[in-house]
Amino acid sequence: MPAGSILVADDDTAIRTVLNQALSRAGYEVRLTGNAATLWRWVSQGEGDLVITDVVMPDENAFDLLPRIKKMRPNLPVIVMSAQNTFMTAIRARWRSRKSGSPTRPMKPSSIPSRWSAVRRRCRKSTGCWRA
Repeated sequence: MPAGSILVADDDTAIRTVLNQALSRAGYEVRLTGNAATLWRWVSQGEGDLVITDVVMPDENAFDLLPRIKKMRPNLPVIVMSAQNTFMTAIRARWRSRKSGSPTRPMKPSSIPSRWSAVRRRCRKSTGCWRA
């Protein structure tokens, strides 16, 4: 039985592959897409227990998608990552995360499974947003 379902959206095939391997090994069911439209379809259909998304995708910016996700599914945790390691990206991420109520912290991809475990524990204790 999977530990949970994670939706991954990144236009970089290599990043999707690495995340898929790491998260699958950790026991999660992983769904992969290279665009925001598919991610939005999955989220709006109630799929996924966690979203991991890149900031820049071919069809939409994650900063524009995040408010819609939070409005539709306020308890769905979202991790936004970016290879654009610039000061302006960090400021924009911080501003958007405060506006949407999602915390923003820099992290390495290898820390995602442990960070997700912490999110699950917090959700179980507070709002019950974790279904498994």
